[in-house]
Amino acid sequence: MSNLNTAHRSDLRTLFTFFVPSLIGVFLFMTPVPIGEAMTIPIAVMAKAVQAWIAPFALGLITSIVCITGILSLVIKLFKPQPLLKFFIIKHLFDVSWLWLSVRLLGMVFIVLTYTKQGPEMIISGNTGALVLNDLLPVLFSVFVLAGLLLPLLLNFGLLELVGTLLTKVMRPLFGVPGRSAVNCVASWLGDGSVGILMTARQYEDKHYTQREAAIIGTTFSAVSITFCLVVIGQVKLEHLFAPFYLTVCLAGFVAALIVPRLPPLRFKKDLYFDGSEPDKDAESVPEGKTLVSHSLDVALAKARTAPGFAGTVKEGLHNAFDMVFAVLPVVMAVGTFALVIAEYTPIFEYMGKPFVPFLELLQVPEAEAAAQTIMVGFADMFIPSILAAGSIESDVTRFIIAAMSVTQLIYMSEVGALLLGSKIPVNIIELFFIFILRTLVTLPVIVLMAHWLV
Repeated sequence: MSNLNTAHRSDLRTLFTFFVPSLIGVFLFMTPVPIGEAMTIPIAVMAKAVQAWIAPFALGLITSIVCITGILSLVIKLFKPQPLLKFFIIKHLFDVSWLWLSVRLLGMVFIVLTYTKQGPEMIISGNTGALVLNDLLPVLFSVFVLAGLLLPLLLNFGLLELVGTLLTKVMRPLFGVPGRSAVNCVASWLGDGSVGILMTARQYEDKHYTQREAAIIGTTFSAVSITFCLVVIGQVKLEHLFAPFYLTVCLAGFVAALIVPRLPPLRFKKDLYFDGSEPDKDAESVPEGKTLVSHSLDVALAKARTAPGFAGTVKEGLHNAFDMVFAVLPVVMAVGTFALVIAEYTPIFEYMGKPFVPFLELLQVPEAEAAAQTIMVGFADMFIPSILAAGSIESDVTRFIIAAMSVTQLIYMSEVGALLLGSKIPVNIIELFFIFILRTLVTLPVIVLMAHWLV
C-alpha cells in the first residue's frame, strides 16, 4: 500500500511539475492581452516596463556591455588567461573565433562613437548608429533579459514535448520541421521575432533541432509580431486596411514556409545535431498500442520528471540571458549599423532593386520603379521600406505591397539577421541574403495578387 501511495504522490508531483510551469510559460509568452487598442503578450508588457525602468541609464549600460564584451574577447583571444577560462560562462561567452572577435570590436567602436556623438555623421546619425543604439538595443536588452530568464518555463517542463508530438504530423510533412517549432512561431507572432530566435537557438544547442531544422525555423518561423505589423501599416497610412493586410502577410508567409525550405541553401543543410550526432529517426513515431494524445502526454511527463529544480531553472535562465545580452548585442550594433550606413549613404540597394522593375511591371504594380528601390532596402531594416513608401509613393496598392513585403521578407540585418548571426544557428550572411531574395521572389506574386484584389 505504501508503495502505491508513493507512486501516486510521484505521479501527482510529475503532473504538477508539468502543468504549473508550462501554464505560466503559456500565459507569459503565448496569451494575447489587450493593451490600449493593440494586442500583445505579457512578456512584451513586462519588457516595456523594464525598458521604462532602465531608460535613464540604458544607453550607458548597453554601451558598457558591448565594450566589456569586446575587451574581454580580445584579452582572452590574445593572452588566454587560464584563471578566467576556468569559468565555463566566461569561456562560453568570450572565447570566440577571430571573425566574431572582429565583429564584436566593430560593434564596440560603433557604439562608443555613437554614444559619445564624436564619430563620422554616417555612423552616428539618427538613421544609422543612433537608430540602432537608441531605438533597437534598449528593446532587445529588455526582451533578452526577461525572455532569457523565463524561457525555461516553456522549454524544460514538457510543454514543447506535448505540442511537438501532437503537431509533428502537421509540421513535418508541410515544412520539414518538428511540431515543437509551432510554439516558436506563436511566440514570435504574438510577441517578438527575437523571442522565437532565442527559443530556436536554445533548443538547437540542446539537440532538439538539427542544423537544417534550426536554420529553417530561425529564418522562417521567427515571424513579425502583430503589434509591429500595426506599426508598419500605420506608417504607410493604411491602418483601415489592417485586416486584409494581415491576412495577406499570413498567406504569403505560409507560402514562403512551404517553398523556401525546399530550396538551397536551406535544403542543403545537414540533418545533424549541434554536436555532429545524428537524430533518432524513430523518435517521432507513435508506439504501438498508444494513441497520439496519450503518447504526447507520456513524452511530456517524462520530460517533467527530469526537469531541473528551482535553482537549476534559475541558473539556466541566467545563462540564457547572459548569452543573448553579451553575445548578440555587439553583433546587432555592428551588423545593424553597417547595413543602415549602406542603405542610407550608398546607392547599392537602389541598384540591386533595378532588376525587380520589369518583374513589378509584369505584375502590374503601379509606380514600379519607385517600388523597386524599396524592395532590397528591407535587407538592411524592415521599417525603412515603409518610411520610403510613405514619402514617395502615391498609390495605395503599391504602399500596401511594400508594407506587406517588408514584413514577409523577414531577414533584415538590423535585428533578425544580426540575431541569427550572433547565435549558434548555422547560417552565414551570404546564405541569409539568398534566403531574403528567395522570400522576396516567392511572396511578391502572392502579395501583389492579394493587393489587386483587396485594396
